[in-house]
Amino acid sequence: QVRLVESGGGLVQPGGSLRLSCAASGITFERYVMSWYRQAPGKERELVARIGRTDGNTHYSGSVKGRFTISRDDGKNTVVLQMISLKPEDTAMYYCNAYYELSSTDYWGQGTQVTVSS
Repeated sequence: QVRLVESGGGLVQPGGSLRLSCAASGITFERYVMSWYRQAPGKERELVARIGRTDGNTHYSGSVKGRFTISRDDGKNTVVLQMISLKPEDTAMYYCNAYYELSSTDYWGQGTQVTVSS
């Protein structure tokens, strides 16, 4: 059974930081491209950051570039999103995604809520 479990969300003031973590089980983690998406109320789900498999190449949406950092630890089957300089517009449910390119299979976590407010 595949599980992606996010943690680390919460309420933070503008300018603050949060560290989201996603723990994966039931998959051969190192074979998967790992990503973080987010969805704000009334908006579509959008890609926030992605990290490749063996090369570890990263991609960020323009709105978070320079503020968010994605990393992975294949030994611990985890992917982390470090977020700094948070803004109210970063408020959303954040989802972890695992994508296996060879079969176009992907899995989603249940999400963790991030709220940026004073």
